[in-house]
Amino acid sequence: MRILLVEDDAAIVRALSELLRAEGYEVADAARQDDAIDLLKRKRFDLALLDVTLAQGTGFAVCAAARDAAPGMPVIFLTASDDEYSTVMGLDMGAVDYVAKPFRVRELLSRIKAALRRTGASAQVLALGPIEVDLGAAVARKGGVELDLSALEYRLLLYFAQHAGKLVTRDALRNVIWDDAGEYVSDNALNVYIRRLREKIEDDPSAPTIITTVRGMGYKAQ
Repeated sequence: MRILLVEDDAAIVRALSELLRAEGYEVADAARQDDAIDLLKRKRFDLALLDVTLAQGTGFAVCAAARDAAPGMPVIFLTASDDEYSTVMGLDMGAVDYVAKPFRVRELLSRIKAALRRTGASAQVLALGPIEVDLGAAVARKGGVELDLSALEYRLLLYFAQHAGKLVTRDALRNVIWDDAGEYVSDNALNVYIRRLREKIEDDPSAPTIITTVRGMGYKAQ
């Protein structure tokens, strides 16, 4: 599930990106109107989070471009708490919701999930052997039972599910968990993360069948 975040406050971008990625979403961000419109032309997104006021351009122009590029994609505006004009204008342009700044994290996540449910985008479920990864709910299940995964473990599992049947290199996995770990991920640390994930998803972690090791190259999930 991919989200476009258009916001020119670097601190908000950093915090929101970390939060959304921890929930299993992919995030692309832009601080300028032109950069955001360029991303909309080149990539497919499931939802857009747009700040109304940008250093260059406006969120309204990005919303209009989003309506052209992906008419069914939900748009949520981030607005100042007392900015009634912007709120009304955004909704009139087709935005499905707005969130006032400063916003509460859990409320924002709830509104994102609700918007995705309304459009049907949240229905996507990836299968990996007996494991189901529900992108809309940002949870994984085995035999219908929700797995108790950390944010980092969920991101690893999601990446494997998105690349099922393909070789996944150790370098690629380091890039996936870099944002959560916040520092260089050593070989030993990556081994620990993979072992912990296997302990939660494999019937026999000592003889894994879902995430297997490709010696000298990386891993393959199936």
